[in-house]
Amino acid sequence: MAAPASAAYTPHRVYDTKRRRFIDLETLIARIARDADIAYLGEFHDDPGTHQLQAAILEGVARRREGKVVLSLEMFERDVQPQLDAYLAGSTDEGAFLAASRPWPNYRGDYRPMVEFAKSRNWPVVGGNVPRRLASVVARRGLTALDSLPEADRPFVAAEHACPRNEYWERFRETMGDMSGHGMQLTPEQVESMVWRTYEAQCVKDEAMAESIVRARAAHSTLVVHANGSFHSNYRLGTVERVQRRDRRARQLVVSFQPVADLDAADGRSQRKIGEYIVFTLAPAAPTPAP
Repeated sequence: MAAPASAAYTPHRVYDTKRRRFIDLETLIARIARDADIAYLGEFHDDPGTHQLQAAILEGVARRREGKVVLSLEMFERDVQPQLDAYLAGSTDEGAFLAASRPWPNYRGDYRPMVEFAKSRNWPVVGGNVPRRLASVVARRGLTALDSLPEADRPFVAAEHACPRNEYWERFRETMGDMSGHGMQLTPEQVESMVWRTYEAQCVKDEAMAESIVRARAAHSTLVVHANGSFHSNYRLGTVERVQRRDRRARQLVVSFQPVADLDAADGRSQRKIGEYIVFTLAPAAPTPAP
């Protein structure tokens, strides 16, 4: 199967937070290929420019490295790995694969190019996330719900979990905002408890992805490129800190994609702690209201 054609030019600017200057995309690709054991492509899920650049980065890395690279994805869950493997091996067709693997609604336009490119190169693709149904159980009942999981579900969650009230928790709580406005009459204590259980579900996702990444790196001894929502990797928290706990020698590189209305006004200095690189994309214009 021929490799997919490279995407057309996508407006962007790349900021190197360590050197505090803008660089070109090819320099970023070269540094991922040369300097990283694990590279995170932290995205806004609904930004088309981000997804086009993710695919371009994956293709660029392939030009600069011999052998395989592992593509790891938040967007597939651990229990559908057999279906994903069967599709990559050519033993099932795409229709059957998608029918069995619960792809995200935007899979065809946004994630399929990466999966198809990996398939064309015979690269492994890892579905790293915990199944949604298990994360939902934690969001309702808390982290202790994992203690009573059926044996059949235990391989789909990480073997160990940590969910401290640290900087990640503070950023998560701030992002969640005031949940009391969601149509429910709740006391402040009930709101806090609800946010905390939701945060525990977030931790379960991070732990599953981190364990999947570390296992993939150990199994294939090569670069792992992991795509996830940027909150999972920004500030080297979330999945990144959980990988670090499992593999302290891994060289991790965080790329955070940030859609902005004006690329010329993009400000990397004020966000330099977010990761090693910030890729600013041109946010889609709001549709013009009908007359």
